[in-house]
Amino acid sequence: MWRHVASNFLTVAVIGLMMLFGVIGWGRHQFEGPGPLTQAYCLKVRPGSGLSRITNDLTAAGAIRNGYVFKVGADYAGKATALKAGSFLIEPGASMRSIVDTITQGGQSTCGTEIVYRIGVTGNDVVVREMEPATNSFVEVAKFDPAKDTAPDAFVALKDDADLRRRVLVAEGVTSWQVVEGLKTVDVMAGEVATVPAEGSLAPDSYDVEKGADRAALLAKMEAAQVVRLATAWDGREEGLPYKSPEEALVMASIIEKETGVPAERGRVASIFVNRLEKGMKLQTDPAVIYGITKGQGMLGRGLRQSELRKATPYNTYVIDALPPTPIANPGLASIEAALHPEKTDYLYFVADGTGGHAFAATLEEHNRNVAAWRKIEAERGQAGQGGVQEGD
Repeated sequence: MWRHVASNFLTVAVIGLMMLFGVIGWGRHQFEGPGPLTQAYCLKVRPGSGLSRITNDLTAAGAIRNGYVFKVGADYAGKATALKAGSFLIEPGASMRSIVDTITQGGQSTCGTEIVYRIGVTGNDVVVREMEPATNSFVEVAKFDPAKDTAPDAFVALKDDADLRRRVLVAEGVTSWQVVEGLKTVDVMAGEVATVPAEGSLAPDSYDVEKGADRAALLAKMEAAQVVRLATAWDGREEGLPYKSPEEALVMASIIEKETGVPAERGRVASIFVNRLEKGMKLQTDPAVIYGITKGQGMLGRGLRQSELRKATPYNTYVIDALPPTPIANPGLASIEAALHPEKTDYLYFVADGTGGHAFAATLEEHNRNVAAWRKIEAERGQAGQGGVQEGD
């Protein structure tokens, strides 16, 4: 009898274990398998939100099939209490595991509404953008110049939203003075900036900021990023370049940044200035001369005068035989890489070609023809200006 009872108990136990493993396997499949979401969804996780609230939101949106499995899976993964506030894009078919990873890994919000404070070379503006989950692209809601325009209603209605993503976007080629002045217009930031950072020391990029963020602390973050960029690029530089230090490479990168806005040209422009340095030729780059006049505090707003091109100053590359003493702007990573990995060419000259790019030449005769073509375009447009290396004009 006892043998029969023991046998039945073992049978029931085995069946129970099989059912348990079956449930666990089913739960794992539910947690890790493709989810039911058919269209991208922007999940907003507000500060202080608990897992139950997030589960309810995901269930209502049709992103998960079983809220209990979602909560158990998040708890088993050790992430139930690691939720991060923000707006997160949930892709179609996202598994519960991937959703848990998305809302617990932190970092930048990936969807929803954001305000972008853009600091540019010719001016600053504020843009309100809304992510369209279905297309995974931003739609501009409003844009204005904080120095000239009245803030639109779309901005005023959102500016105090605690959940809103805010970014400061620093364009490549801005000067340190422009960055400091631009940060003064970012109304959600606080703190004074005692001194303008050294030219070239700030890394152009997009930086997330929170309400009350300190301006000096953000500048320090930009400086730290540029130190890393320059050091990494310098360590991987090509051999035989005419720079004595990373600082000289940064000066060259800033000139490249100001000389061309065409990404594909950076390496070619770099080759011209490297070739000139190697041949002992003057760099003859207008942006450096302009920086010597403005000190990076705004735009010149006119063409260079012949007297300015002849005047001996540390930044007049028509007079000095080497690089200027400091960078003339804050170069982006692409220009730093171009300075340290220039193309291999025999070019020594370049001038604007009327398309936004430049015409390049290896000889003065060829360059003079390019200059004549550019002067004709200027005359037709009623413009007067200079671009690129102007020797032979």
